[in-house]
Amino acid sequence: MHSPAILRRAVATASVALAVTLVLLGCAPDSSVEIELPPQADVPLPEATVTQLQDAVTHAMAAAGASGAIVGVWAPWSGAWVSGIGTQNPVDGAEVTADMQFRASRVTRAMTCDVLYAAAEQGKVELDDPISDWVASVPVLTDVTLEQLCDSTSGIGSYASHLQPLWLANPDRRWVPRELASFGLGEPRTTQPGAAYRDSDAGYVLLGLALERALGAPASQLIDEYVVRPLDLDASHLGGFTTENVLQGLYAPPVEGGKRNCAEPLDVTDVSASAGYTDSGVVSDIDDLGRYAQALATGALLPQVDDRFADPVPAGASAPSWYTVGGGAVQAGSLIGQFGASPGYTTAAFSDPETGLTVAVVLNNSAGGGGHGLYLAWELAAIASKAPAAAGETAPEAGLPWTAEQYHDAIAKAAICAPAA
Repeated sequence: MHSPAILRRAVATASVALAVTLVLLGCAPDSSVEIELPPQADVPLPEATVTQLQDAVTHAMAAAGASGAIVGVWAPWSGAWVSGIGTQNPVDGAEVTADMQFRASRVTRAMTCDVLYAAAEQGKVELDDPISDWVASVPVLTDVTLEQLCDSTSGIGSYASHLQPLWLANPDRRWVPRELASFGLGEPRTTQPGAAYRDSDAGYVLLGLALERALGAPASQLIDEYVVRPLDLDASHLGGFTTENVLQGLYAPPVEGGKRNCAEPLDVTDVSASAGYTDSGVVSDIDDLGRYAQALATGALLPQVDDRFADPVPAGASAPSWYTVGGGAVQAGSLIGQFGASPGYTTAAFSDPETGLTVAVVLNNSAGGGGHGLYLAWELAAIASKAPAAAGETAPEAGLPWTAEQYHDAIAKAAICAPAA
């Protein structure tokens, strides 16, 4: 028979263990997150809509010098279309399939900001903490906050243009995050912190370093715990490819006349994921990318945060009024998402939190930058927004502030490939 003292110690020990467990559960993200959107019609998109979508994709592939593309379009009232198109390379490539992994590029930025907002909710950081509080190697940045790094309004420059030749020449080299950031920090700061948008991959690298310090875990683990596992993104993680079923990443080298040699591109699939880190280092597949865009747009990971996208800034001096940035994401009309290029891939993913309209795309040539993926996503969204309702469904009345033709023409104007000899 146990004595009262032993029982009291056992109860006290159990109580402490329960308290610790509750604290840990309170700090950890939900094990599984539901995304509140209109239910998806379980049918293919109409044949006429698919034909339009496929024509748009092949047009963008030609303009971007891509031999392959993977696309997902989900219109809840009408249906879905998910497809791999083209081949792995223009010479002897195998067929592209819809289940291949690829680099998600700057979608990583939004995921890094997911971790930031979760850490702020847990009281581990404050959004207005100076980055210098968390990263010792940048003592001069006392006027730059964590939130400004997430919003890309820090005024800090970028490193990609400086390092791309080195990535192509030595793809296996592992890059230290502070080394990456130093190239962006070396550029003149042309705007005051918080004043305006300035694309800054170095800013998201610094933010990743700060979060590692604040939360005591590597960035790959943080993105896994706060984003990947709650959303059941089985094909996604920060780091290198984990399967042989990978979309080949290409880069068309420049030729005379300002164009690119898209017939003989370089294979840059194996450029180290360390070159992207918490700016563009996540790999994914098209289903995961679409699901993540839906979670980002609806705030599913952070339902308690209602002001993440409340105060965006223009995406540029000449950007239309409906095109803004904030919270690590791009807002385009009713769509919320992200886009960009990393070695070998041009990627974009957007979703409408009201209608559920979602598009995700990847083109396997990064030489033309992120614009081809962005314009293609917007063209596909415009096409899909007009898809007729399936039986028993009702099409939404709201539209987008652009037409499919507008961005079809923009893609043609941005074509990078030299004419065939």
